[in-house]
Amino acid sequence: MMKRRALIGAGGLWLASPPSRAQPELKAYRIGWLIPTTGQLPTDPLRVEIMRAALRDLSWVEGKNLVIEIRYAGVNPQRQRELAAELMALPVALIIANGTITIRAARDGAPGVPIVMLNAGDPVGAGFVASLARPGGNLSGTSAAGEEVSAKQVELLSLAVPQLKRVSVLMNSANPANGFFFAAMALRASKLGLQMDRLDVTLPEELDAAIARAKGGGMVVLGDPMFGQHRVRIIELASHFKVPAIYGDPRWVVNAGALMSYLSADDWHLRKAASYVDRILKGAKPGDLPVEQPTEFRLFINLKTAKALGLTIPQSLLLRADEVIQ
Repeated sequence: MMKRRALIGAGGLWLASPPSRAQPELKAYRIGWLIPTTGQLPTDPLRVEIMRAALRDLSWVEGKNLVIEIRYAGVNPQRQRELAAELMALPVALIIANGTITIRAARDGAPGVPIVMLNAGDPVGAGFVASLARPGGNLSGTSAAGEEVSAKQVELLSLAVPQLKRVSVLMNSANPANGFFFAAMALRASKLGLQMDRLDVTLPEELDAAIARAKGGGMVVLGDPMFGQHRVRIIELASHFKVPAIYGDPRWVVNAGALMSYLSADDWHLRKAASYVDRILKGAKPGDLPVEQPTEFRLFINLKTAKALGLTIPQSLLLRADEVIQ
């Protein structure tokens, strides 16, 4: 009796059975996913399931024609690079990477492996792609919506707090996209007559002092994996120092008591990333696939938090919200 054979090839795992007209060969591709959390966040399993469901909708099914190697890499870039190299050695056909810092670590740790970017901040400015329309190279995927959304966050915060005179921006100084976003926010702030300050942090231990400096004004919190891991602390500090703040992730508003959020849905990025995986596994080159940006955004407002901060949110703004938490 002929034994079942397993053949490893670049880009995937071939599972071959004895020749048979009734049983064609099945090719199972192995892909990697580098996630900048510890895997302990409540949102981690939800995000993984959204990705799996999106891939199933495109006929990529784990255990049948797909193997997903997930690596929870935390926020340390060196560790992220090591895990990217580990994925490359398996080997994998491509690596999905979340956020600017992790995308850079995946690119550096796994040179030559196609990278599907998931919500890159400024992929052109970071040097990941030549342009959004013609990426070139080995990376493509989804990007944040660009400077207009960050500027809109400043505007919405000023509408929620009409007496606002100063806005501070909390950012991870290790993220190369920060300058891109801050410049857009500063331009909008100047048109609104607002002073803009940067609150650069590199470690969680610096959050207390940074947010304390925002006291007396408002705050925009840029998206960052480190902030996601410490979101409860950030929201508590904003409450303690009476700092009205706007965030990106609506789950901060719904589940953690943040004041307000404005950004595209995380689900959109996950499902779009799945479409890049599908096309690359079918032979497309990442450099030929335009980077996509979201076009729909959602505004969430928490009235309970507003009351605790002594704010009365204007009715005109409440009518614009997609969801108001009482």
